Amino acid sequence: MTRMPDAPRPSVDPGILPLRPGDRGPQVADLQLRLVALEHEISDPDGEYGQSTESAVRSFQTQRGLHQDGTCDTLTWEALVEAGYRLGDRLLYRTAPMLRGDDVAELQRQLSSFGFDCGRIDGIFGDHTAAALLDFQRNVGLSADGLCGHRSIAELQRLFLHQRTSELVSLVREEQRLRRRDPGLEGRRVGVAEGGGFATGLAALCRALGDAGAIPVPLRHPDPSRQAAEANAAEVDCVLSIALDAETRSCSTAFYRGFRYESPTSRRLAELVQATLPAALSLDDGGIHGMALPLLRETRMPAVDVRLGSPAIVVQRTAEVAHVLVAAVQEWSTFGAPRQVASR
Repeated sequence: MTRMPDAPRPSVDPGILPLRPGDRGPQVADLQLRLVALEHEISDPDGEYGQSTESAVRSFQTQRGLHQDGTCDTLTWEALVEAGYRLGDRLLYRTAPMLRGDDVAELQRQLSSFGFDCGRIDGIFGDHTAAALLDFQRNVGLSADGLCGHRSIAELQRLFLHQRTSELVSLVREEQRLRRRDPGLEGRRVGVAEGGGFATGLAALCRALGDAGAIPVPLRHPDPSRQAAEANAAEVDCVLSIALDAETRSCSTAFYRGFRYESPTSRRLAELVQATLPAALSLDDGGIHGMALPLLRETRMPAVDVRLGSPAIVVQRTAEVAHVLVAAVQEWSTFGAPRQVASR
């Protein structure tokens, strides 16, 4: 197979990140070029991180499900690089570390829409995507080499012209996995991650889950990607991440959304948490948010990230936090998520 051209590689030294308002130089100019290529308007002079560059960064962060602070940190920069890839820009295959990008996400969407289950649409070329690609290649009579190049893309495009439905098999399978288990917490493995400043909450939640018959699996590494890897290795049924936020007086819950895809079972769990937790703690209701934070994106099971403001109040009511979260997971376990049809 002829090797496909590479897409532009990252040109900013990670060591100079984050880039902030007021910064100047070629790194800022590179950031601006990438944002403009993604149709964000910037009126600042080249290489000057001014108000319009900050606004463009915030807009991009909002679109990609990241925290919107207007600063280009490592997570934002990596998302910018991923957003620059289009299907066909490069050869896609299983590598270590795994390839990431919008081209991978588009491949996953197309495979899933044709009935080849690559797991959730996360833009990460992992084992499930590799297996789905091999299955696709066998079914269309291509050499099953696990390499997504010109021939595989041509076959995907040919099938796309004759496609009659846009339902993603990955959504169906996600719902089926939840329904397959008996309702209730008995024997369910629940990953519990401490997202920052609330170690006592993690301990209380683990105790409450154990008392309800579940098997708590603490995810103690401070890095969210490592937490996701631990959850995947432990094959937990779902993940709860809790963190304190001294900057707010509200409670909000995030679930996975990215690449024109969202996890229906994660959303359902977020809705159940948010329906009761703010009122129970007398906090403002910050709502639910679809986001692509590393823990939410990289777990292969439903996961939610709960952010709690007013730490002094929350810490005093730690047992109540644990009780409400356990009740939410208990109710979630009795539901199958509603069927969804993918949007183009």
